[in-house]
Amino acid sequence: MSRIGLAFRSFFAILFSGKLPVDIAQELGFSQKKSQPAPAKATPPARTPQPSDGALQILGILQRDARLIDFLMEDLSAYPDDQVGSAVRSLHEQCRDSLNRYLRLAPVIDGVEGSFTKIDSNDPATVKLLGNVPVNGKAPGGVLRHKGWKAEKIELPPIALGANATVIAPAEIEIE
Repeated sequence: MSRIGLAFRSFFAILFSGKLPVDIAQELGFSQKKSQPAPAKATPPARTPQPSDGALQILGILQRDARLIDFLMEDLSAYPDDQVGSAVRSLHEQCRDSLNRYLRLAPVIDGVEGSFTKIDSNDPATVKLLGNVPVNGKAPGGVLRHKGWKAEKIELPPIALGANATVIAPAEIEIE
């Protein structure tokens, strides 16, 4: 094919299709680039769950439902005891309801506090020995001072993808 013919074919092919035909590109010594698929939208890498996520999520739930963190961070020295007491009653009920919604808690030792209790396990994460503890750390039993608490069931809602788990409660701005 003559150069003039190639020029006309190239001109009109590029004008109407925006592409140089493969046979013309090869004849002119150009190698046509292979069409590459459009790059997929870059998705941020999946956030790996951290051990602290559940604790922060529980704090967020207690803040959302009962404003627990607001209460704990408030300086109560300026308020009279009866006003603090009335606020605590409502806070206590709201926090308990929130915990019961997402957790099932049970005592570590189901016994009567103040009574003698035999120790089945010497696991320090399960039982904390107080008072005159033997040197070897083993004791057959003692007076139950606190039953302890363990989580039997945890059903927290899933954390949204891309959510910043360190934000326990977002700031609130009212637009006027």
